[in-house]
Amino acid sequence: MNSKNIRNRAEQMLSLEGKVAIVTGAASGIGRGIAVRLAEMGAAVAVLDKNAEGGMETVAGIERDGGSAIAIACDVRSRSDCHQAVERTVAAYGRIDILCNNAGIVIRKDTLALEEEEWDAVLDVTLKSVYLLSREVIPHMIRNGGGTIINTGSGWSLKGGAKAVSYCAAKGGLLNLTRAMAIDHGKDNIRVNCVCPGDIDTPMLASECRQLGENPEQFMKEAASRPLNRVGTAGDVANAVLFLASDMAKWITGTCVVVDGGGLA
Repeated sequence: MNSKNIRNRAEQMLSLEGKVAIVTGAASGIGRGIAVRLAEMGAAVAVLDKNAEGGMETVAGIERDGGSAIAIACDVRSRSDCHQAVERTVAAYGRIDILCNNAGIVIRKDTLALEEEEWDAVLDVTLKSVYLLSREVIPHMIRNGGGTIINTGSGWSLKGGAKAVSYCAAKGGLLNLTRAMAIDHGKDNIRVNCVCPGDIDTPMLASECRQLGENPEQFMKEAASRPLNRVGTAGDVANAVLFLASDMAKWITGTCVVVDGGGLA
């Protein structure tokens, strides 16, 4: 097989032409990066976010590049919002093949400082939303003969971190939820996996710095001490999501891909 044929074969395996994806938390940061990358590879994308203006900006960028996308304002903590978002996606595109549960928030406090309503907010946005949306999407995937669900975890899905008890609990639960869903729905030809990013240059990371009283720029310099000597980008995570969504990963389920520049090594 010559090099041209190899490239063509690789492109075919990564292509998402004819696929429909939902991406949550897609108004900015990692979610926007994922939505853009999936659209670049041919998927029609439903951009879900409570931030309607940011969601429309993501869609506008996708459309400028020739892709297809719709923005849906959605509070992922709300069962009715999740139901309506899925119904709107199916009405627009006829099917759902890929669900990227990416929405999440972080509050940097230890157990004593964290208020009950803050605990609830982090768990609801970051973990409960995965249950709510998956519950709505999986029946559509089953009717279509299968699909893939990719959840955004964290390095803190795999280890603990300082002043982040609710976030660590949510992301740790998310990884094991991923495994459980993969076991339950393998019979339906639905693959469920998780990406676990390290520090990624996003508005959320800057927010964490401010919560801790740190300078974001200085933090970025210090965080670049990992083996690959830089903070990650949304595109780094989006590439891992693309791999898991594509036929290149068609025998991969119930696991996580760590995307952290070697931070956990």
